[in-house]
Amino acid sequence: MGVRMRHRSLLQAAWLCFLLVVQVHSCPDACNKCSGAENDQCEECRAGWTLHNNSCVDIDECGTELGICPANRYCFNTKGSFECRGCDPACVGCMGSGPARCRKCASGYTMTGFKCLDIDECSDRVLACHGLDEICVNTEGSFHCDCAEGYIRKDDVCVKRQQPSVQEKGLFEDIQDDEVEVLQQMFFGVILCGLATLAAKGDMVYTSVFMGAVAAMAGYWLSDRGDRLLESFLKGR
Repeated sequence: MGVRMRHRSLLQAAWLCFLLVVQVHSCPDACNKCSGAENDQCEECRAGWTLHNNSCVDIDECGTELGICPANRYCFNTKGSFECRGCDPACVGCMGSGPARCRKCASGYTMTGFKCLDIDECSDRVLACHGLDEICVNTEGSFHCDCAEGYIRKDDVCVKRQQPSVQEKGLFEDIQDDEVEVLQQMFFGVILCGLATLAAKGDMVYTSVFMGAVAAMAGYWLSDRGDRLLESFLKGR
């Protein structure tokens, strides 16, 4: 039991010693070599930092030749380094973010005050869209021409949209239930008139009555379809 206690005490002492050593020799993040854990005890700095009064100070690469970025990108300083970020779409070259840091305005933008702002081509005095059936739609830095309502673009020209042709219906294609009943009554009426004519042995009076009844019933059924029949007849001429 006493041996175990001594081993445990030795392990605790070794662990405490290790923590003290680590704490004594740990340097600030910016330090590569130091004499202590304080910021002003640095002896050598990591890349991106410079030693000043035993402290590591961040190097602003954007203020040196190291901060030169490709065209249409600007330098953004970070802790111990830098980034090249893209310019605003309104800019051709810039000194920072946003349309107010442009060196020059991009096509479709104009300098207004100290900012490069979008040009509304659709409000210009000169018509942006040359077609009479086109509508100008302004976009950021540009514009496009859409066809007016009822028109479609064909071969780069707006042409009137053709309405689908409506096929003419036949005389009996859309017959209704009440019209079927009328036709049935007409059919029975014709039968009765025919029998009456035969009974009269061809007498002209009964024949005239028969023809008149047939004409009256046919005219009654066709009265609401007269306009369509006339229109179909005129179209067919």
